[in-house]
Amino acid sequence: MSHGETHSGQRRNTRLEKVWVAAVAAGLLAASIASGGIGTTVLDFFIPGSQPNSLPVRLASSSGCQSCHANYGQGDAEPHTGWSHTMMGQAARDPIFYACLAVANQDASFAGELCLRCHTPQGWLGGRSSDPSGGAITGTDFQGVGCSVCHRMVNPTYVPGQSPSVDQSILAALPFPPTNPHSGSFVMDPQDRRRGPYALSTNPHQWLQSPFHRSSAMCATCHDVSNPIYSRQSDDSYLLGTLNSRDLAGDKFTQFPVERTYSEWANSLFAQGPVDLQGRFGGNNPLVSTCQDCHMPKTQGYGANPTNGAELRADLPQHLFNGANTWVLRAVNALYPASETGMTPAGIYASIARAQGMLAAASDLQLFSDGATLTTRVINMTGHKLPTGYSEGRRIWVNVRFFDTAGALLAERGHYDAASATLTETDTKVYRGDSGVDEVIAAQTGLAPGPGFHFALNNKWFFDNRIPPMGFTNAGFASVQASPVGYAYADGQYWDDTAFVIPPGSARAQVQVYHQLTSKEYIEFLRDQNTTNDAGLLAYNQWAQWGKSPPTLMDEKSIDILPPCYADFNSDGNFDAGDIDALIDVIAGGATQVQGDPDINRDGNVDQADIDLAIDIIVGGNCPF
Repeated sequence: MSHGETHSGQRRNTRLEKVWVAAVAAGLLAASIASGGIGTTVLDFFIPGSQPNSLPVRLASSSGCQSCHANYGQGDAEPHTGWSHTMMGQAARDPIFYACLAVANQDASFAGELCLRCHTPQGWLGGRSSDPSGGAITGTDFQGVGCSVCHRMVNPTYVPGQSPSVDQSILAALPFPPTNPHSGSFVMDPQDRRRGPYALSTNPHQWLQSPFHRSSAMCATCHDVSNPIYSRQSDDSYLLGTLNSRDLAGDKFTQFPVERTYSEWANSLFAQGPVDLQGRFGGNNPLVSTCQDCHMPKTQGYGANPTNGAELRADLPQHLFNGANTWVLRAVNALYPASETGMTPAGIYASIARAQGMLAAASDLQLFSDGATLTTRVINMTGHKLPTGYSEGRRIWVNVRFFDTAGALLAERGHYDAASATLTETDTKVYRGDSGVDEVIAAQTGLAPGPGFHFALNNKWFFDNRIPPMGFTNAGFASVQASPVGYAYADGQYWDDTAFVIPPGSARAQVQVYHQLTSKEYIEFLRDQNTTNDAGLLAYNQWAQWGKSPPTLMDEKSIDILPPCYADFNSDGNFDAGDIDALIDVIAGGATQVQGDPDINRDGNVDQADIDLAIDIIVGGNCPF
């Protein structure tokens, strides 16, 4: 059975789940007012920018875009076709999202406001996220980050000579203009004027040319996330602000950092200018700078049906939005009919394959061995931390297996059991970010202090060893609340080394680096902590049905292991005169402590021949043993 396909029996079993998801989502959108651990109100999750019920012309349904932007034989180059098979297009159908949303609203009333802005902007802008009288969710709301969301978005910073002139008046009319993009602080054109990077030669609809749509700042709108209920203190701790009040400034750097993907990029080498990655992430331009360069790689093609006058573009951005999500599209396909999602089994398979390819391109692996220790080096080739984004449940780890000369497995580090979805973490390196509640919030909520998955309540980062990108500086990351925690990286370091002791008798080591989107610990938390509805159980069942978030192989290499060189007699890692002096002392009987085996040539005698061989090794630099 291929990706995206289900047996007919499975389809029948999920029909009730489809109805259930729609009902639950409608309830959450109509009134995300579950009593929480903290008595927050909708005002506490206020974010500047366009506000609900403020658009005189509502966002258009993405379904209407198909007539020109799909089904004209361009495959991945068709914007609507690519978009519908992405987590952007299915953001409001994601069962993991709804499970997380339910727990968030339990923990802090109206916390879902923070999530729904980006997962269903149509529903949020239509007033269906917090107003109990707002009505039920509509089909358009389920379209996630729909076409009109991005293509009606206005640059919140007016740039003379670049921004459309009408934007100046749009921004001036905003009651709450955003200071910097984050947490869904989007500004929408109040009219249906669709924006993009090109000057169109035809007029299929109202359009405006917008350089903003090729800038990473646009992506920052939803890919830097802060929790506004917390205020940053002078000691860089975070405490609850005054509840039932708006933070009108909305400055993300004064709030608790939930995600900092854009800020990580902004403090990387990629933001300073193009980096030649030689086509690592696809497309026809090897130079990478913006988010779009990797996640919307350019190709040659038509962005709309050429029979309607569309021009052939050499730099057409593919609306594929490749990321790290390798299984949730299959769950969406099982829960919703294709008539709603617009997905096909082939399209789902291709999307998952692209995600796996992006993960494989995201890192490089190097191995080093001195015979006693194996060192693995994982190199971050992305423009942000590895891994980045929403940290809960996401992890990367190093798996090492040692084999003897006959190929028998001697030992394994970082073992993952697929049947139980359990990872042995204690003997390997796991790259992750752990946030949780400190003692103050623990006392206010009844939670135990320390790392945990209550993201709406979390106010402290306890650990973060995710690998920084090229161009990393500690000062730069500290300035955007993205510093490593409980771990250290030197300025300029975009890799991480892990040392493994080589078991005796090892002749070869095989190393694999894996990424997992949804850990067992996280999905069980969503299942067990959900007391509002069955969203957690539904998400868990889908996770179990589709392989328990199978780990994705990112890198794999093998290395032959040679025994330690006997010429390094004093075991200091160098072959030099110190080894000769120590060896002579042993042979002459003057050494008080033997540091190595003096029989360098392994002939059963300790004599001048051993000294001669040691000298030859030091001079020639090669060790035959």
